[in-house]
Amino acid sequence: MTAATTLDPSMAPTPKALKRRSKFERAVSSPKFWRGLAGLLVFLLIWEIGSYAKSGLGIDIPFFGKLPAPTAVAAAAAEVVVQSGYWMSWIESFKRVIGGFIIAMIIGIPFGLALAVNKYFRDVFFPPFEVLRPIPPLAWVPASLIFWPTNEMSIIFVTFLGAFFTIVINVLGGARTIDVRYLRAAQSMGASQWHLFSRIILPGTLPSIFTGAAVGMGITWNVVLAAEMVSGGGSQAGGGLGFFIWSSYMGGSMEQIIVGMISIGIAGYLSSAAIRVLGEKFMPWRRAF
Repeated sequence: MTAATTLDPSMAPTPKALKRRSKFERAVSSPKFWRGLAGLLVFLLIWEIGSYAKSGLGIDIPFFGKLPAPTAVAAAAAEVVVQSGYWMSWIESFKRVIGGFIIAMIIGIPFGLALAVNKYFRDVFFPPFEVLRPIPPLAWVPASLIFWPTNEMSIIFVTFLGAFFTIVINVLGGARTIDVRYLRAAQSMGASQWHLFSRIILPGTLPSIFTGAAVGMGITWNVVLAAEMVSGGGSQAGGGLGFFIWSSYMGGSMEQIIVGMISIGIAGYLSSAAIRVLGEKFMPWRRAF
C-alpha cells in the first residue's frame, strides 16, 4: 500500500510546488538569512536599551538616546497603518518615483548608447551633459516649480533628473568597456550594424544598465522625498511619504517621523528587489554567480 502510494504519479507533488518549497527552504535555511535577522534584532535591542537608558536611568547614549524606543515606534505604526491617508502617501510617492524613473530609462538608455557608439553624437552632446551632471537634482527644485505648471509635474521632473544622469553614465561606461575584438570578429563574419548592436553591444551593456537602474532607483527615492517636502506635495492624504514625514515633524511626532523613514526603506527595498528580479529575467547567465 505504501509502495503503491509512493509510485502513484497523482500523489507526487508537482514540480512547481517543489520549486516553491525549495525556494522557501533555501531562504530559511540560508546562513545569510539568519545573520541578517540576528543583525536586525541586535540593532533593535541596542536601540531599545539606548532609549530606556535616557528615559529610565538618565543616561544619554549618543544618537539612540534621542530617539523614541522601537516599542513606541511600533505603537505609532499600528495607529498609522490603519489610516487611508498613510497608504495614499505610499501610492503617490510610488507613482512619482516610477513615473520619473521610467521616463529616465526611456530617454537615458538610448542616449547613453548613442554616446557610446557614435563619435560625432558624443562630441556634440557629451560636453553639455557633463556640465549639467554635477548639479544636484535638488538644486533643480526651485526652477522646476517655476518652469512646470503643477507641483506634480515638477516633482516628476526632479525625480527624472535623479535617475537620468546615473543611468546614462552607467550605460556609456558599460558600452565603452566591451572588447573591440568581439566587434571586429563579428564584422569579419559579415555582421551588419544592427547585428553588432543587438547581439554584442546591447547584451554586453545589460549588466551596466541594471546597475545604473538600481543606483538610479535609490536616488529617485531620495529626490522625490525631498521634492515632496519642499513643494508641499499636496494634502496630508496624497502628499507622499516625504510630505508625511514633514507634516509629522511639524506636528512634533518623532514616532511618526521614524515610521515614515522605515516606510521609505521598505519602499526602496521593494523597488530594488523588483529591478534585481527583472535583471535575472534578462540576464539568466548571471544566476550562476
